Amino acid sequence: MKRKKHKRIKTYPRLAKLIETLKELALKENAPIWKRIAKELNKSTRQRRVVNLMKINKYVNENETAVVPGKVLSMGELTKKLTIAAFQFSEKAKEKIIKSGGKALTIEELIKQNPKGSNTRIIG
Repeated sequence: MKRKKHKRIKTYPRLAKLIETLKELALKENAPIWKRIAKELNKSTRQRRVVNLMKINKYVNENETAVVPGKVLSMGELTKKLTIAAFQFSEKAKEKIIKSGGKALTIEELIKQNPKGSNTRIIG
């Protein structure tokens, strides 16, 4: 007997709205990156990505934007001026990003600034 695949309903209103917005934007702008991020954010809290600054610093170039469909933590240092968008940041991580000359954005702010998702890399 096959198991039915049920649709997961998010109880956190900001997250549910963001996932819906990302799916709509993916279709409107023909940008599959937003659909991928929506899929990642739709996972359970335990499966959502948690990324430290050292990993972002290692894998993202200076002209790219890093997107973390989860939470950014402060372990490590940033040696580049980066724009990092995430669903959540630890306070220390935000401080380090700003101190290095970079920007810490929410995913909602990023989709307003860059609806096509160009020069964006998913990290995690």
